[in-house]
Amino acid sequence: MSLRLSTVILPYRRWHEGARAAWVRAEQLGFHTAYTYDHLSWRSFRDGPWFGAIPTLTAAAAATDRLRLGTLVTSPNFRHPVTLAKELISLDDVSGGRITLGVGAGGTGFDATALGQEPWTPRERADRFAEFVSLLDRLLTEDAVSYEGRFYSAHEARNIPGCVQRPRLPFAVAATGPRGLRLAARYGQAWVTTGDPKLYENGTPEQSVAALRGQIDKLAEACETAGRDVAGLDKVLLTGFTPDRNRPLASLDAFVDFAGRHQELGFTEIVIHWPIPDSDFAADEKVFERIAMEALAQLD
Repeated sequence: MSLRLSTVILPYRRWHEGARAAWVRAEQLGFHTAYTYDHLSWRSFRDGPWFGAIPTLTAAAAATDRLRLGTLVTSPNFRHPVTLAKELISLDDVSGGRITLGVGAGGTGFDATALGQEPWTPRERADRFAEFVSLLDRLLTEDAVSYEGRFYSAHEARNIPGCVQRPRLPFAVAATGPRGLRLAARYGQAWVTTGDPKLYENGTPEQSVAALRGQIDKLAEACETAGRDVAGLDKVLLTGFTPDRNRPLASLDAFVDFAGRHQELGFTEIVIHWPIPDSDFAADEKVFERIAMEALAQLD
């Protein structure tokens, strides 16, 4: 399968002060998908402007024609499957069937306590994530759903007419642990990873490649258990969190080398962050655009 190149556009700018232009430019540059983070705030951007993912993607859908759109990633931290399903069906309709839902268990950052709850333990996050994904799958594929679970409930929740994409819009499941990988194998059309977080500070690119190879091997085991061919599952690498950090965006050659090594591992999609000056995602915009337009031709 040919490698696809996508981008993440963080929602930190007002729509008419640069944000709209970025989404339109992403389509012009030929990116496969443009994603955004689904957070209430995020790390170093916490004390500055930050806009909601679903309204941003709705506006982006109206401003573009071909570009796929999605979240990287939505989590149970402040979402409920019933209301989220209604918003996703509406977004899929507005976009003409161009939406991918990136979904993960969530972490312990700002989102985890914004609604006033205590942070969940890793076990509770995993438990909630499993119930969240399974219920969301039903809500997006059935006209009416009633369900009573440990964490979530739905009472005759109506979701007519359903998604434009059938049987539902695709899930890209972010996971590295065994339970999450089983969810990816069962419900995912794609699997997402950022690498091994333990290697971010002091690891080497070689160690990162080895760790990613191990993750893909475990994904293959989960798929085999689920009776599924792992080759049928897209494998997405969200860059910027491996020991390489943003060095692959330093030049076209650097990116081609990075992308080639990860394509050999089996990745089918690489996602790079839209440059943001004076941030962890700072990069030369001219180099970024050259990568978008020229890199894939060198990897065929």
